[in-house]
Amino acid sequence: MNLEKNTELIFQQIADASQEADRNLDSVSVIAVTKYVDVQTAAALLPLGVQHIGENRVDKFLEKYHALKDFPVTWHLIGTLQRRKVKEVIPFVDYFHALDSLKLAQEIQKRTDHVVKCFLQVNISGEESKHGFSKDELLEVLPTLAELDQIEYVGLMTMAPFDADSDELKRIFKETQNLQAEIREKQISNMPMTDMSMGMSRDFKEAIQFGSTFVRIGTAFFK
Repeated sequence: MNLEKNTELIFQQIADASQEADRNLDSVSVIAVTKYVDVQTAAALLPLGVQHIGENRVDKFLEKYHALKDFPVTWHLIGTLQRRKVKEVIPFVDYFHALDSLKLAQEIQKRTDHVVKCFLQVNISGEESKHGFSKDELLEVLPTLAELDQIEYVGLMTMAPFDADSDELKRIFKETQNLQAEIREKQISNMPMTDMSMGMSRDFKEAIQFGSTFVRIGTAFFK
């Protein structure tokens, strides 16, 4: 495993994809997803320019956070969050990427001591195995979500099916981008909708083409 070489390659690929999409090179941030590596390996990414760390599970998030909290890291919780676990982890989260129900939002509102930046997870592909609001569900609950003043809804998050081809990826990411614009036009004070969490190792190129500002990269760092 050559962390330095892998990190350099990932940053170059993201820069190339941004350039192809006519976007500023600094408009896309890379979240290093460290769920399969230990604290030492995650720490070794930081001198290489990685500024964002993402974890799927609460226990792994807390382990990495407490070990590395003195470093200049932005912390992303990217996996499904059970309501009973909210109070354990939410004080330490900079961005939460999987806000997929009104009840979870209400629990975050109740438990947090700071305004939490959240992505609303949308299930654009309609896959039964995926969490998230459908477009219609989300538009229906927006007024209630907007009442929760401890949450800043920075954008939308979606995941494409694993076997989606390039055309399907583009359709899913484009629909997500359109929904983001529709919500942003409502000009709700705690829903700036300036960010998009889309794209992983296999599909970040298409995601960047359709406005992603955070891509989640895991195994490519550590192979």
